[in-house]
Amino acid sequence: MNWIDITALVVSGTLVGFINTLAGGGTIISLTVFMLMGLPIDIANGTNRIAVILQNVTSVQAFHKKKMLDLKKGTWLAIPAVVGSIIGAQLAVDIDREAFKKAIAIVMLMMIFFMFFKPSKFLYGREDLMKKKVSWIQVIIFFAIGIYGGMFQVGVGYFLLTALVLGAGLDLVRANAVKVWIVLLYTVFALAVFVMNGAVNWKFGLIHAIGNVIGAYVASHMAISKGVAFVKWVIIIVIIITSAQLLGIYDLNEILGAFLKK
Repeated sequence: MNWIDITALVVSGTLVGFINTLAGGGTIISLTVFMLMGLPIDIANGTNRIAVILQNVTSVQAFHKKKMLDLKKGTWLAIPAVVGSIIGAQLAVDIDREAFKKAIAIVMLMMIFFMFFKPSKFLYGREDLMKKKVSWIQVIIFFAIGIYGGMFQVGVGYFLLTALVLGAGLDLVRANAVKVWIVLLYTVFALAVFVMNGAVNWKFGLIHAIGNVIGAYVASHMAISKGVAFVKWVIIIVIIITSAQLLGIYDLNEILGAFLKK
């Protein structure tokens, strides 16, 4: 590994940490960079979890310090997600990814519609829902999200944000805080599954994580200082870019490959 490889891992990690903290979908960049540098898809998928854990530790600390994180509700919602993630990570080796890519792109694009159709409902949450206890429907939803997150991680932030805002009544900033807490908890268990299956490259993962921590720190503070409107536009931009990649409109592998060869 030379200084160019290290620089690519840190810089891409910074971008991914920023995007994942505010919205989600940055994992596509991580997986692409890892594969361009020679890692098989299953090892790239497992290696990415190292950075996810560290970036979310940084984000959780920032949100908790600003009293934006509802730990009690977030932990209750995280429990089914953790169980689901263990199952999902174990299934990751054999699952057919192409159908899931198209499904994620459709869901992401639908989120833009909901954000503009009823922005007050999506952005600012509902007090009546926030006060309710976790229901069995929410347990099932977060269990399913956990399975998906354990398998791929790509775009899981969108599913969590949708469930937290529309289902739990949180505004977008507080939903982001709970989102990173849930992802942190379930990814610890998912990483353990990948480690047991020998699907983790620690050197790549730890170097990439340096950038993730930087990006997560900046993003978590910007989300708090800029508010929900700023987060909304970041999410929309990332949704469009990510969906285009998933639908095959462009190939990020080719773009980054050409960039890294320069």
